[in-house]
Amino acid sequence: MSDVKRIATRDSYGEELVKLGAEHEDIVVLDADLAEATRSGEFQKVYPDRFIDCGIAEENMMGVAAGLAASGKVPFASSFAMFAVGRAYEQIRNSIGYPHLNVKIGASHAGISVGEDGATHQCIEDIALMRMIPGMVVINPSDYIEARAAVRAAYEYEGPVYMRFGRLAVPILNDRPDYKFELGKGVVLREGKDLTIFATGLPVYNCLEAAERLAAEDGIDAQVINIHTIKPIDEELIVAAAEKTGKIVTVEEHSVIGGLGSAVCDVLSEKAPTRVMKIGINDTFGESGPALELLKKYGLDTDGIYEKIKTFI
Repeated sequence: MSDVKRIATRDSYGEELVKLGAEHEDIVVLDADLAEATRSGEFQKVYPDRFIDCGIAEENMMGVAAGLAASGKVPFASSFAMFAVGRAYEQIRNSIGYPHLNVKIGASHAGISVGEDGATHQCIEDIALMRMIPGMVVINPSDYIEARAAVRAAYEYEGPVYMRFGRLAVPILNDRPDYKFELGKGVVLREGKDLTIFATGLPVYNCLEAAERLAAEDGIDAQVINIHTIKPIDEELIVAAAEKTGKIVTVEEHSVIGGLGSAVCDVLSEKAPTRVMKIGINDTFGESGPALELLKKYGLDTDGIYEKIKTFI
């Protein structure tokens, strides 16, 4: 699929911030010495008076963001996921989550697709950490178009929001006139009757490819659903899919502990007990290497997803 247009979701973050900045003077963007990489620097170029570089001090940045929100601004705090969530968790929890302040966290370079930066920078726990904070909305967009819509939806939502973006350029799959982004609502990308694949973020496109291969080579009709909002999650759609197909697979570029798979299982265990296979990072750290090679090694490319689903069926 080399002819498919590919753009990193982090690019969406910078571009949509610039557009929102022209529409809303209450937006302030913060970064922790990574503005070029997170793409928040695009906002800085246009609105330097509404941009704050906090330096390599992510904990302080979250505290500053909390203060800005308390004074009526809408701050977007930006950094790599590992630093935004890992280093500044206590500040996010107590200074933003506990008072339910209107802070938006834009976390780039999430997952193993960070590549050569290695395990110390490959945050595979962020969704788990953020969904545990009461009242925190958690969004993991699948492509450039969805990521731009997510940034706008985050602004329009009153309360704390965590947005997960990636470094790797990913295929555009939502470039259709009927596409609509709604917080807390999953998107059915492919109908099917034999099993349902719930996917989030980077692997969504690969899951569509795997589903087509399952149909062509094995006669397995897989439904594919994009879950861009991990919290609040679309419980109604999850239950309906379980009742329809009877088998569930979850796919995420995140630990299988605490992420999408766990969120789906939380719903099903209470409302529609169903057999589930969780595909993701299996209780291990990542490693340094080219992003596409790492995705292949950890079974998150199209071939890996296809082979794992075959063992499940």
